[in-house]
Amino acid sequence: MTDQKSYRSAFILLTVLFFLWGFITVLVDSLIPRLRELFTLTYFQAGLVQFAFFGAYFLLSIPVSYILSKIGYKKGIILGLSTMALGCLLFYPAASYREFGIFMLAYFILAAGMTVLQVAANPFVAVLGSEDGASSRLNLSQAFNSLGTAVAPAVGALFILSDVIKTKDEIAELEGAAKEAYLTTEAAAVQTPFLGLAVFIGVIAIIFLFAKLPNMISETSSGTYREAFKNKKLMQGVLGLFFYVGAEVAIGSYLVNYFLDMNLVSVIKENGFMRTIAEGILNSGLVERDDKAVVGVFVTFYWSGAMIGRFAGAYLTRIIKPGKVLAIFATISISLIILSVSTVGLVSMWSILAVGLFNSIMFPTIFTLAIDGIGHLKPKASGLLCTAIVGGAIIPPMFGFLTDYIAFKNALLLIILCYAYIVWFGYKNGKAQVAVV
Repeated sequence: MTDQKSYRSAFILLTVLFFLWGFITVLVDSLIPRLRELFTLTYFQAGLVQFAFFGAYFLLSIPVSYILSKIGYKKGIILGLSTMALGCLLFYPAASYREFGIFMLAYFILAAGMTVLQVAANPFVAVLGSEDGASSRLNLSQAFNSLGTAVAPAVGALFILSDVIKTKDEIAELEGAAKEAYLTTEAAAVQTPFLGLAVFIGVIAIIFLFAKLPNMISETSSGTYREAFKNKKLMQGVLGLFFYVGAEVAIGSYLVNYFLDMNLVSVIKENGFMRTIAEGILNSGLVERDDKAVVGVFVTFYWSGAMIGRFAGAYLTRIIKPGKVLAIFATISISLIILSVSTVGLVSMWSILAVGLFNSIMFPTIFTLAIDGIGHLKPKASGLLCTAIVGGAIIPPMFGFLTDYIAFKNALLLIILCYAYIVWFGYKNGKAQVAVV
């Protein structure tokens, strides 16, 4: 009974972490259109924000797994939270001095802390109870991760994108007190939410410091990375996660700019239903809000779709083989992107937003299929699969580069190719009888 209580308390604390990193990952997206205007960046340069953020997963996932084997998972989680808090605090000088390099450093340190949490929390959740229920617990925690990603766009639109941003030339035209007042307000729009996050993360770290958590199983004798690299299905899964994370993040990062490029602000303001939604989330009229905030609130539907779809997909993977569900969901995602590319207005808008619904089961399903039957190599496989999150660093800048030269709708062909690989991976593993939840 005592063990069950300990497991329950630990699971609740860990689920808070899943929510936290989901929230922060998407909140970062809200800064991209702001930084693009602030520093007059191309879409490719704006995509480098995600390169700094997700690049940490590539560089640190395997070293972090080694560190955790030395210091333990509880200390590792505290280390990760402390690092995240430091990253959030760095947004204060970054916004004050308006230095793009400091922003990039803040992003990287924030992501470094999140990498520690990713590598530590996923296996931690898996051992908090019976082995048969491991996937179910992990999927439930990831549902709260999706809740964080669903809430973040509304918070970003309300606090980060809501005011009008001036370019460097426009700021140069301001004089004296007017210039100082603008710069102070501009900095506060970024500083306030991230300072709040730093405090919240600090509180969570203190709670973990005093929390009694069950001991993790030692991973020191769990095979080698050389063995893991030789496993063909695992490496196909690593590539699948690379393309999935890259596609999901690329879409989410550029939705605001994509909607602005299609001139959807006027469409939203003239449509009674859409206007009501935007005003409801922003809790105000749209006249005083910047265009980015008006379209930014609808990004919530992209990420909340992942949360809703995860529960529906959990049921489907119980009655249909997960590989087939994965292939079907990826095929539908491709169809929705093609629909968005082929149309304009609200049809184009809602079809691209609906992709989020079908992204829902991709991460846990690819992950589970990749490690199915891998036995003692699972810890090393988890490290490699977390490294594949670097797709979020590579695909968005590539997408941004293509957008600069051939426009959004043509650049979406890259995202279609990413989902095409996932269709193949799901089809190839369609006979695997794996319970995702």
